[in-house]
Amino acid sequence: MKKCALVVGHKKASPGAMNKSTGVTEFEFNDSLAIDIESVVSGVVVQRIYRRTYESLPSDINTYGPDFIISLHCNAYDGDASGTEVLYYHRSTKGREMAALLNQNLAAVLGLHDRGIKARSVEDRGGHLLKYTHAPCVIAEPFFIDNDNDFDTGNRNRDALIEAYASSIMQLSE
Repeated sequence: MKKCALVVGHKKASPGAMNKSTGVTEFEFNDSLAIDIESVVSGVVVQRIYRRTYESLPSDINTYGPDFIISLHCNAYDGDASGTEVLYYHRSTKGREMAALLNQNLAAVLGLHDRGIKARSVEDRGGHLLKYTHAPCVIAEPFFIDNDNDFDTGNRNRDALIEAYASSIMQLSE
């Protein structure tokens, strides 16, 4: 049976971006989301991974030995930017394929602007994780948490979002 590392972006002490209207952080949203995703996936071993430090995260994941990795995040910029995107390592063909599938599934259920898949090098945001994990890895940014409309869309469609992640994980394991 294939193994998926489901990385909860950020950590409690450094929770990432926040929705100012609700006070919900990227870590809080994705921690609970990961638990729910894990509960509906079948036929794949899903292991939640939490970050100790940014530098140690790739080796912590590699120790688990997953077949593929999905890191859960939410985008943030200026409160107005909107949409869904998935990041992958620019030299990873499998990562690109994973990003395309996941982005298609996330964009379909949220109905936000499809920002597409984005190649990243080691110097780019998220590049360290994408380069130094042994298995193909993607970073999901389904919506902008600092945009109230995006955040509301993510919350309103939470069950569909969970299902989009779960079905993507099951498809990627085939």
